[in-house]
Amino acid sequence: MAREPTIFIVDDDDAIRDSLELLLGSAGFRNVKTHGSGRSFLDQANPQSGDCLLLDVQMPDIDGLDLQEQVARHGLRLAVIIMTGHGDVPIAVRAMKAGAVDFIEKPFSDDQILGSVRRALAHAVALGRERDAADETRRRLETLTAREREVLDGMIDGLPNKVIAHELGISPRTVEIHRARVMEKMQAGSLSGLVRMALASGITAKPR
Repeated sequence: MAREPTIFIVDDDDAIRDSLELLLGSAGFRNVKTHGSGRSFLDQANPQSGDCLLLDVQMPDIDGLDLQEQVARHGLRLAVIIMTGHGDVPIAVRAMKAGAVDFIEKPFSDDQILGSVRRALAHAVALGRERDAADETRRRLETLTAREREVLDGMIDGLPNKVIAHELGISPRTVEIHRARVMEKMQAGSLSGLVRMALASGITAKPR
């Protein structure tokens, strides 16, 4: 059974924290935790990938955008929603570049914030699946021998067996054997599937 995500609220305004906690609880979100400062969140929270972070921009110790960037540096896959009463284009651009899912100006309606939270959590789930798939592809890549990886690179470049064989100084039959092993180790059902997996993990065709 999947873990229910936690929704963290970080805002130095007591009234906003309390009202958001009540609203989210009434909407069926059972794991809601609040913090009055960025420092409190960093010191006490234990966020995990897939959780949601409602984050105010203007805070006295660590502002919301700096906190967002610190969270990202720790590699946490959080669905971040930036809240601000002083919205402007530079703040929104910086927030989105740092990975925020949404940017909401105060005052916002109940429907607006609930819709944003639901979209953010759905986005986090989809992104987590994509990253998990890419991580699994990278693990499979690590099982390839050096020669198999060279053959894979040729396959990604769209080279026929004879060309790969010529470039590597081996026979076309040997290339066929390596190709079969690459397909097996990568658990790819087709060449097109193998190419999609490689591209998703960051491997790209070399310019020729």
